[in-house]
Amino acid sequence: MKLAVSILICIVVAIVAAIVASWLTRRKDIKKVAYMMDALEDGEMNFRFSETNQFNRTLNRIRYIFKKQRQQNEQDSWEKLIRVLTHEIMNTVSPIASLSDALSKSVDDNGHCELDVKAGLETIANSSKNLIKFVDDYRKLGGVARPIRKAIELQPLIEKIISLNSEFTTSHGTECSYSTKEHDLMIYADEGQISQIFINLIKNAVQAGAHHISITAQLHPDDEVVIRIANDGAPIPLTSREQIFVPFFTTKSDGNGIGLSISRQIMRLHNGSIELYSSNDAETVFEMVFR
Repeated sequence: MKLAVSILICIVVAIVAAIVASWLTRRKDIKKVAYMMDALEDGEMNFRFSETNQFNRTLNRIRYIFKKQRQQNEQDSWEKLIRVLTHEIMNTVSPIASLSDALSKSVDDNGHCELDVKAGLETIANSSKNLIKFVDDYRKLGGVARPIRKAIELQPLIEKIISLNSEFTTSHGTECSYSTKEHDLMIYADEGQISQIFINLIKNAVQAGAHHISITAQLHPDDEVVIRIANDGAPIPLTSREQIFVPFFTTKSDGNGIGLSISRQIMRLHNGSIELYSSNDAETVFEMVFR
């Protein structure tokens, strides 16, 4: 009888020990996953777990996939940027080079020129100014200051932006509105920089021929403040949607292509994001997320 009780006790102790060990292992695994998610969210890819078990090897495999994808995305972005930069610079420099060459060849030994020198020099001057403006725009991309963040009530901020832009929107027949079910929403942000994003999106919507711009905000269960800016203007072409955040890419004849690029930089400095949520014949929607 005593032997049976001893065996039963040993079995119970073994089962409890196994359960406790399993629980501790599971708790460690949950911490590992939480650590990995925080690292991935911050763009940190240098972590690596010791491959002592299958779970750790799986986490390392996930890290490798994310790292490879980020490298590919960065490579694609650089290729797009170089392509756009090359295009813009060549468009500006080519007329300067060709006109300068034509003017120099048209001057005879007596100093007489067959071409209209004044017109040629004006063209060269205009092209030079465009190149200077291009370089200045490029400098702005790298000059986004670190945000000075503070708690801001969202509704007064957006209503202020709508009011300041009312003359511009009204003159183009565009109505801008803000609505939310949660009137006490707050974001921790640099007011000037975030205002710049809203102003840029409103301007883009008006230039797209929008009659109505609708700004909505809500708090998600994970405490993220999500703002959507929708407009009923012309949709963004399908072929352009992956490039609209690339510096100097623009679908507008008078655009400089840096507004959305700077907006994304600002949101990243705020640990947030801005994306094109959707664009179709009914509406175009941009989504800003504050974490």
